[in-house]
Amino acid sequence: MNTPKSLAGCLFVVLAALSLNLTAPAQAPTAGAEAQKESSKDSAKENAPVPPEKPVATHHEITLGGKVLKYTATAGNLILRDEEDKPYGSIFYVAYTLDGAEPGTRPVSFLYNGGPGSATLWLHMGSFSPVRIVTDSPKATAGPPFKLVPNEYSLLDKSDLVFIDAPLTGYSRAVGKGTAKDFAGVDQDLRAFDRFIIRYLTVNQRWNSPKFLIGESYGTTRSAALADMLGNDGVQLNGVVLISSILNYAVHAGGYDNLYIFNLPSYAAAAWYFDKIPNKPADVAAWVQQAREFAAGPYAQALFAGDNLPAAQLDEVAKQVSHFTGLSVDYIKEANLRISPVRFRKEVLRDDRKTLGRYDMRFEGVDVDAAGEMPSYDASDTGITGAFVAALEDYMERELKYESTDAYRPSANSIGQWDWKHKPTSGGPGFGGREQAEPYVAADLASAIRKNPHLHVFSANGYFDLATPFFATEYDLDHMNLDPALRGNVQFGYYPSGHMIYLNVEALHKLRDDLAAFITSSTK
Repeated sequence: MNTPKSLAGCLFVVLAALSLNLTAPAQAPTAGAEAQKESSKDSAKENAPVPPEKPVATHHEITLGGKVLKYTATAGNLILRDEEDKPYGSIFYVAYTLDGAEPGTRPVSFLYNGGPGSATLWLHMGSFSPVRIVTDSPKATAGPPFKLVPNEYSLLDKSDLVFIDAPLTGYSRAVGKGTAKDFAGVDQDLRAFDRFIIRYLTVNQRWNSPKFLIGESYGTTRSAALADMLGNDGVQLNGVVLISSILNYAVHAGGYDNLYIFNLPSYAAAAWYFDKIPNKPADVAAWVQQAREFAAGPYAQALFAGDNLPAAQLDEVAKQVSHFTGLSVDYIKEANLRISPVRFRKEVLRDDRKTLGRYDMRFEGVDVDAAGEMPSYDASDTGITGAFVAALEDYMERELKYESTDAYRPSANSIGQWDWKHKPTSGGPGFGGREQAEPYVAADLASAIRKNPHLHVFSANGYFDLATPFFATEYDLDHMNLDPALRGNVQFGYYPSGHMIYLNVEALHKLRDDLAAFITSSTK
């Protein structure tokens, strides 16, 4: 694979049996408890009304690369039908299509956020659509009025864009006899997206278009499995873009040391950003590479030794962990070399009475006191939520002319009820198609690539993302057991940003250029 480090073989036998274990599911920032109340009401309905498929189209133009592009924005819904051909879901979307383009050759990309249970206002308002919210990231964004501007980093010149709100989020709802249980689960969610995309291709006559999936956070979990499911249903994809990935929720008997190993390069990036290391290198990428090598080598070996680690080696490894993280040697030894994400976020700036964000460690928070064990909130969540929600609500009504008596739900708040079981459609190493207690979808993605050797994957990673650390993503994608001829199908990109890469405009610019090149090369 096209990785910058070739570290897969350096993780030693200790990591060969390990896969990513996060203490909580990765999710995009969420807002409000009201959505949970409304979701519960929907679940209790015997027969929710089935709305008509009623798209609202408006016409706009944008200048990209010096060219004026005229496009149509369509806000609407499509009805999902179950195995008995009965309606059970209405999925809301906003599509941006270039006017006058030939549908047979024009790429179409399907974009969605994660959660699980997050609406797609984050990607919609922040990344590649023709409009973009201006934030003060990595500081908390100032109050309204918020500024929505033409997005010079839109991908509309390369692909039509369809932003999909997951079931029970945004304006997407259970209808007919559908309930929350029909959607709140790994495979239930996959079936809904599979049916929506097939329905969209049919209604809009886009079956012959080059097709891409672009998912963020849990949206990458969805994309990896959805690529195989769609392929089995006859939808051949050109490419899959994974933004801030989590591909393995499985907990293996080997313990939790992999969490600390995978997180350490991200800690090193944050320590670099906040000048917590002596003789700071000029290049964060080179610094992170040193951290990768240490984490995969001496650090992994030390954790594997457990209580049998000699005292002298403990001292030496603690010094090296301190060197990369900016934490004191004593603190690291007191923690038995194992620094959890919440402890790192609280400890690294403790002397400054500051905490770090989880989704983006560049964000700084302030707790009631500096003596606690963990941050009391995530500054990278609270610092942007109000701006994104307000921008989306205003934009939908004022520019897209979409009106609804329903409330737009940024989140379904469905994680607590989420069914985490997953049965791969094509099996995978170590599972053989058996149901998994928690999803390991790198195997699904590998299956999709084997069956469609023209399928390309681009993995985009933020250095300061502690929700889905890049080193874990590298490990999962480097262990798909692909034939050597197929390993070049997977590419990696790295950016000076957090979970939501586009919050850093410099990073957004680079990510946009990388994805434009990826779409072009994947459609040849």
